[in-house]
Amino acid sequence: MRLFSTSMRGRSVVDQTTIQHMTRNEADMAFKKRVQTIFDWVDPQDDSVILDMPCGRGFYLNMFRYVSNCTIVGAELDWEIINKAKANIGHLGVPLHNANLYQLPYADDTFDAVILSEILEHVDNDVAGLKEALRVLKPGGVVAVTVPHANYPFWWDPINKSLETLFHTHIQHGPFAGIWANHVRLYTQPQLRQALAEAGFIIEEERAFTHDSFPFIHNLVYGFGKPILEAGMLPGDMEKAANRLTFDENDGSPWNPINIGLRIFNYFDRKNTMNEPEGRSTVNLAIKGRKPNAGS
Repeated sequence: MRLFSTSMRGRSVVDQTTIQHMTRNEADMAFKKRVQTIFDWVDPQDDSVILDMPCGRGFYLNMFRYVSNCTIVGAELDWEIINKAKANIGHLGVPLHNANLYQLPYADDTFDAVILSEILEHVDNDVAGLKEALRVLKPGGVVAVTVPHANYPFWWDPINKSLETLFHTHIQHGPFAGIWANHVRLYTQPQLRQALAEAGFIIEEERAFTHDSFPFIHNLVYGFGKPILEAGMLPGDMEKAANRLTFDENDGSPWNPINIGLRIFNYFDRKNTMNEPEGRSTVNLAIKGRKPNAGS
């Protein structure tokens, strides 16, 4: 059953209750706000055609299919990750393509929206990647971009923040890489804004979110938690409560250690807003761009 409300104009609008349900297993508080932002900016109407690049393990694809019958396409460069996505969501029939952001295998003016969540920080030429997203968008189409913020909170990744402050260096690989994991750069708001403008997008909205956080949360969730989860080392009920894909299967038991941890992480997140004041340290920056209409 699709869980979304319909406005008076017939637009499908994913409501807050549904988004909270789809992120109820989420230990990464910044990811929860990325999901909210993506659904605020990309409206999955049934006749929409949407690209998620990179689709990763299929988490956004799973959510979009949960709330809509839109055409959602996943693209990913890494074959190992594509295979994980197939294992996770292959039963949904969502197309999954091996693709490079610089050379997307789609015709001009194909998509109503393109999601570029946590990819630009991985590529050498972000403007070139954005221009390719612009090419495959229909005139008037939307791009929703999220990236890690160069001014990130100390407690999100104390190791790298200390290394940057004291020694002007950081860890990019391994379990202690934190927010810098495999990234070419982190972004300031002017840098992100400039990249979209150079690519030809009209900028419509910007956000910065997740300031308060549980100490070392990035290392705990991605450096240690994710490998344990993917290795199948958690018992059944704990695995269902920790997996982003199985939000419908978490029985909400208050005694489940994963649910206890989630309540603690959510307590730290309670003061955060969807757009923190300018100049405040946050985990993510997000920006919504639109492809100009033909002749404009």
